Amino acid sequence: MISTHGKEMMTYLPGYYSTSRIMSSIMDVQGGELDKLWQAMDSTLDQYFVSTATWGLDLWEQELGIPTDPAKPTDQRRSVILSKIRGIGTVTVSLIKNVAEAYDGGTVNVTVKSETHTFIVKFISSRGIPPNLDDLKEVIEQIKPAHLAVEYSFTYLSFGELDSTGITYGGIESMGKHFGELEIWDIP
Repeated sequence: MISTHGKEMMTYLPGYYSTSRIMSSIMDVQGGELDKLWQAMDSTLDQYFVSTATWGLDLWEQELGIPTDPAKPTDQRRSVILSKIRGIGTVTVSLIKNVAEAYDGGTVNVTVKSETHTFIVKFISSRGIPPNLDDLKEVIEQIKPAHLAVEYSFTYLSFGELDSTGITYGGIESMGKHFGELEIWDIP
């Protein structure tokens, strides 16, 4: 017997049915249908939560007025949705930080420079430029006050950190050939 629910249903029957091939076959088929039903209900329930939604991401995007792009990876689509949900309300430093962290999935620091009417979004825990930076820029432009400018700052692997890992610069260059161009900056 293959079906999980079929096996469970067999336990509710009198013991003499446990050796019946006909009853086992009937319970296996009916249990298989129940397995599919439960799987469909679990999948539907998953769509109510952004972190588990798959085919329901289109509905979330439609509800929030986000252009649907099925070519984007699911995790990037989820981060756009989460940031849009987090971005509702009064714009504060913590709101911008929450929105940026939803896109990056790591630690982000937001610093305000009042004298230049600018704030800086610095990606701390992730290295390089986040893959969905354009989406983040678009959302921040929508939620930030019009009189403020925004700058983005990124963290890269420094030569000092490279020395401590035991990886050579030549090794990094060869990795760049396999993984595309790597940006290496010597940041103090």
